[in-house]
Amino acid sequence: MNIQDFTVDSLDGRPVGLADYAGKLLLVVNLASKCGFTPQYTGLEALYRKYHGQGLEVLGFPCDQFAHQEPGDADAIREFCSTTYDVTFPLFAKIDVNGDDANPLYRHLRTEQPGALDADTPGGEQLHGILLKHFPELLEGDAVRWNFTKFLVARDGTVLARYQPFVTPEALDAEIAERL
Repeated sequence: MNIQDFTVDSLDGRPVGLADYAGKLLLVVNLASKCGFTPQYTGLEALYRKYHGQGLEVLGFPCDQFAHQEPGDADAIREFCSTTYDVTFPLFAKIDVNGDDANPLYRHLRTEQPGALDADTPGGEQLHGILLKHFPELLEGDAVRWNFTKFLVARDGTVLARYQPFVTPEALDAEIAERL
């Protein structure tokens, strides 16, 4: 099974088969509009505009599981993304990425790339401390640790890598360029 076997809902509620993205390099990201990492929308959009013509797709999945940082409905999310960050990459319906109601796509992504949070990684210490104090369950297993966790998916649909929220889109530029 790979990512192309899944169907998700667009922000408008229409089913989208991820097989539509076969042959594309994907950067799959859980998003939030009221998060300390929200300015990463700028970098995600820059990557999308720079590499979209070469086969990159950025797929954004709003998520409200982390300290209620994505409270809006589809219209509010669309408005925020377009007016604040001029987002043109595809946005999908708000989902859960962890727990019993986690979207099957995210269950698959987490299984393929469990992604331990390394407190020794630059930026990791601060997030590790926050999670340890307020959300210790997110330090266990394959859980998505916070908003703006990124998964890089190969053109054939296999999950290549997982990047923690503090890894900026700009830091992924060289790897994306190499894989295109």
